[in-house]
Amino acid sequence: MSDGASKRRLKAWVRLLAVTRRTEAELREFLRVKHGTTLPRFDVMAALYRRREGVTMSELSRMLLVSNGNATAVVDRLEADGFVRRTPSETDRRTVFAALTLEGLAQFEGYAAEHEAEVNRIFGGLTEAELDTLSDLLKRMRGT
Repeated sequence: MSDGASKRRLKAWVRLLAVTRRTEAELREFLRVKHGTTLPRFDVMAALYRRREGVTMSELSRMLLVSNGNATAVVDRLEADGFVRRTPSETDRRTVFAALTLEGLAQFEGYAAEHEAEVNRIFGGLTEAELDTLSDLLKRMRGT
């Protein structure tokens, strides 16, 4: 048997999920229409942007919470477009590092600035105080 708080928590989860899905759909459409790219490509480029020295494919898949196969497929396309380069490890021939090329860095920086503006638009109805409250609540839920 569930109490009133339990039902409210369930309702909060459903609302959070709905906002997340709607926001993700808007960002996917924005990237597709405005930049001719996909959210997975953007996510891979963002991860590589944060780790400029490069990461192994296994690290990349862990960072993105996707399978090695999914990460590899996206990196394959980014490499073909000249945005990513792969470099074999000098110590382990089974290990390959992926990093953004200079062209990839420049491309991502353009994407990132417009992505930030789009997120700003999506969340534009929230005040500074509401954003602080939301951020605090989400941090508490994450346990940090």
